[in-house]
Amino acid sequence: MKKISIGEKFGLFHEEWTPKIIAETNGQLVKLAKGSGELVWHKHENEDELFIVFKGQLTIQMHEGDVTLGPNEMFVVPKGG
Repeated sequence: MKKISIGEKFGLFHEEWTPKIIAETNGQLVKLAKGSGELVWHKHENEDELFIVFKGQLTIQMHEGDVTLGPNEMFVVPKGG
C-alpha cells in the first residue's frame, strides 16, 4: 500500500464531470472529478454519495434546499436523495 497525493491525481486529467477512480476501500470506489457549470440532477437508489470540495465551490440541489460547499467541506447525499 502506498500513499496517494490527491493534488497529483487532479493534475493527471483535465476532463470535467468524468470521475476518475483513485482507490477502493471495502468495496467502495474513491473517485475524483473536476467540474464547472452545471451537472444534470441525478440520484442513486442504492448508495449514498459523498462530495468533498478541494478547490472552488459546489452547490448541490436537494429537494429540501440547496447545499453549497466550499474548500475543505463535505456533504453526503443519502441514497435515493
